[in-house]
Amino acid sequence: MNASYTEIILAGCILVLPFLYESSHVFRYHLKFLLYYGIVMLNSVILIPLFACRAGNVRNLLTASAWCHHISTLLGLRWIVRGREHLEKDQACIIVCNHQSSIDILGMFDIWPVMDKCTVVAKKELFYAWPFGIAAWLCGLIFIPRMNSDRARALMNQAAENIKKDKIKLWVFPEGTRRNTGQIHPFKKGAFHLALSSQLPILPVVFSQYYFLDKVNKRFDHGKVYVTVLPPISTQNMTLDDMDRLMDKTRNVMTATFHEANKEVKDSMTRSCSSQ
Repeated sequence: MNASYTEIILAGCILVLPFLYESSHVFRYHLKFLLYYGIVMLNSVILIPLFACRAGNVRNLLTASAWCHHISTLLGLRWIVRGREHLEKDQACIIVCNHQSSIDILGMFDIWPVMDKCTVVAKKELFYAWPFGIAAWLCGLIFIPRMNSDRARALMNQAAENIKKDKIKLWVFPEGTRRNTGQIHPFKKGAFHLALSSQLPILPVVFSQYYFLDKVNKRFDHGKVYVTVLPPISTQNMTLDDMDRLMDKTRNVMTATFHEANKEVKDSMTRSCSSQ
């Protein structure tokens, strides 16, 4: 009898889920993030033994992307990449990208096969989000202690030597904090200091605004994102005295691209609504 009651309750929950998903944007918001984090964590557990066989190899991230990039389809997200020829070049560079949400990594998963050898600078706290943190460490992610600038600088310098030697791309979010506010916020200096001291080019990548995501009102709808890879910005013959100029140039070109892409998304949304 107890088993029957349990089965009835379970069946009722299954039947009510589609109704809640369609009728409650709050339920849909939490469910999508639960699925996102849950699948990433599950994949981390499954892949850790494989990653451990070649610990620290950034090509482990290609395997991670193959397992995880389907999450975007499940969540109703589409990433449209432009300028991929700049990502395909087999050269070391510092990729700088705007940072809007934790779902940024889904966009990265979508383009990792194009980047091939690429690793990421992440805050040290993410390492302790196990099992994801362990899997990420085995993939060669560089965890930076934000409160210890000397240690962070030393780790970045060490990373520069490795990426130049092995022609690895280093992905950095120069804003530091993720904010989906419709603008690109001021940059921190770390990525640009590294690019100048190592004479590595800056490769700007711009994700259009996540109009489908609203943390305050708990909305997570279907949507598309334009991912624009801009031409590399050379640092040859530049010194640390040129840092402010380099930062301003990079942020200005990224901001202009960001607003152009946002307009395209809005126009596309308007056309879609008009045709319905």
